[in-house]
Amino acid sequence: MSGEARCIIITGLSGAGKSTALRILEDIGFYVVDNLPPVMLPSLMEVVSTNGAAQSSGVGAVVDACGKSASCDLDSAVTTLEDNGIMTRRVFLDATDEALVRRYETTRRRHPLGEGTTIMDGIARERGELTTVMEKSDVVIDTSIMNNTEFRETFLAKLGLDEYPFTVIVSSFGFKNGIPRDCDYLFDMRFLPNPNYVPDLKKLSGRDIEVQNYLDRIPEKQVFMKHLVSFMEFILKHYENTGKKQLHVAIGCTGGRHRSVAIAEQLSKIISDTGLRTATNHRDIDLEDN
Repeated sequence: MSGEARCIIITGLSGAGKSTALRILEDIGFYVVDNLPPVMLPSLMEVVSTNGAAQSSGVGAVVDACGKSASCDLDSAVTTLEDNGIMTRRVFLDATDEALVRRYETTRRRHPLGEGTTIMDGIARERGELTTVMEKSDVVIDTSIMNNTEFRETFLAKLGLDEYPFTVIVSSFGFKNGIPRDCDYLFDMRFLPNPNYVPDLKKLSGRDIEVQNYLDRIPEKQVFMKHLVSFMEFILKHYENTGKKQLHVAIGCTGGRHRSVAIAEQLSKIISDTGLRTATNHRDIDLEDN
């Protein structure tokens, strides 16, 4: 396989939509395989290395991750794939017990782990066996209340495979409220003086010109922005070639109201001015304890 090869690994609870996810990937050109043991993933990628769909789009595989050794086997397989230059994404499909029971009752199927017992017992056993697999997944999607259209849109968007143009998401946040788990790059603005301790600026935010002017007068901020812009120019020049449709850059400060917001606003405008599609999000700007 070439260095641009891609493998999307689908795991999750039975009845949560794994087969549907595989059909979605097949619809957009992926080479797909269902119910594959984890240890077979490296061999699969080697076997399909000359397949047109696998080369142009990638490989999608639903993997059976239940069992005592399955989680370790999956970790080992992913390590082997990535060591061979293959980009991997682990997707875990989840749903509430109530939603899963309703689906099994509608289709009149028995749970694959529920032989001789109830559907709820089968779900509980499977959920327990897949806890570690879910925790190590790159993307977790709860399909409980999604219809097919919503699931397709969410699934593709989470993987950066939606039909929208490449988008750079620039978000601000406060470290005291937790780090965004889905960001690709994170930058810490806590080295800059905090406008929160300037009486005239405390009630303002990084969107206000007064806060922006205050930060612009700090030499370290100017140096940082020069290096940040240079770094982003380098990254963005190559990032679309990875097959992803979005890049999430998170900018953090203590509370997520002043420094991170101002830097995020400035970076988003700079990127937008190059012609790329951008989206700006200030997660913590309106929290009362900022």
